[in-house]
Amino acid sequence: MTWQVYIVQCADQSLYTGISKDIDRRIHEHNHEDKKAAKYTRARRPVKLVYAEACQDRSTASRREYELKALSRDKKFALIASAGER
Repeated sequence: MTWQVYIVQCADQSLYTGISKDIDRRIHEHNHEDKKAAKYTRARRPVKLVYAEACQDRSTASRREYELKALSRDKKFALIASAGER
């Protein structure tokens, strides 16, 4: 499996960005497991996957996560929309 950076949309319409080798497992953790879910998403369930991008290694995924977190909300939604058009 390769590392991936992902964005989930929370029940309150906020966005959360993270990295994982297994996105399906991670989304399940965000939605169902208190100890493994991010503190941010625990109070904003359910979350749904809206964007994912493969990266070659953990370092690249972490750098890309940092870049995505720095984007404005509007730019994140534009990125999500452009990925959906592909």
